Amino acid sequence: MVPVIGEVTKNHHFFFDRKRPDGLIKMADMQRSDNKKDRRERLRKGTYLLPNLCTAMNLFCGFYAVIVSIEGNFVAAGYAILAAAVFDSLDGKIARATRSTSQFGVEFDSLADLVSFGMAPGVMIYLWVLSPLGRIGWLAGFLFVACGALRLARFNSQAGVVDSRYFVGLPIPAAAAMNAVTVLLCHRLDIVGRMHPFLFLGMLYALAFLMVSTIPYQSFKKRVLLGKMSFNLLVAAILVIIFIAAQPAIALFLMVAGYVVSGPLTALWYVGRKRQLPELQPEEGDPATSIFKNAN
Repeated sequence: MVPVIGEVTKNHHFFFDRKRPDGLIKMADMQRSDNKKDRRERLRKGTYLLPNLCTAMNLFCGFYAVIVSIEGNFVAAGYAILAAAVFDSLDGKIARATRSTSQFGVEFDSLADLVSFGMAPGVMIYLWVLSPLGRIGWLAGFLFVACGALRLARFNSQAGVVDSRYFVGLPIPAAAAMNAVTVLLCHRLDIVGRMHPFLFLGMLYALAFLMVSTIPYQSFKKRVLLGKMSFNLLVAAILVIIFIAAQPAIALFLMVAGYVVSGPLTALWYVGRKRQLPELQPEEGDPATSIFKNAN
């Protein structure tokens, strides 16, 4: 039955319903009912398959990295973490390209990231080189996991508040990738037994600090790989692919380490020139931003 406008009292619209004894329904009550119906309708429609499938593959790679780390196959664990980073990048790009971002996808992605880029590298590094240190070693692994969780929580809470072109602090996939490529490089150069555990302990503490810092890192979300590019850039990309294929451990280590140190170096450059770091203001038109604005 369609309600009939009855009267206006104290600037509130009321509607008449013959089925109710008082015959009055506030507009706010009707709006809350409509919001509940909308939420039920969204749940009934389900979730987007492709981006969430990539997130599931991200989670699978992280779980696999933990399993092979326990078995002592640290090279496979390193490659599994890197594969998880690839799937993590794909799910976000696919969701933005197809405008299929959702609150469910955001939460699922964060939970998968904590396993693949927090727990998996923490367990891998501890079992690989920090176990002789005993309690100091596993506490360093826990610190990495805890800072990764804090990094993810801050990222979710700041979505729609900071500029999407930058990350506030080192992204947790980059921190996990740094652990992975370090393992791969040491095995490639056969220097595993000759490196002191405290060196890797310091690396783990440094990565944990960078994740919870406020140093801005480029997000590369506005770099359209499928768009037009210069001929020289295309040749450079081909050379990078050849370098990775020829020496994957060395090439990946240089690329990831370059990104990790780019944040502190950029901050020092701004400080040296007495310039203020870029203002991380929200950017309009980002579909991921609108998800968080309408989450509640």
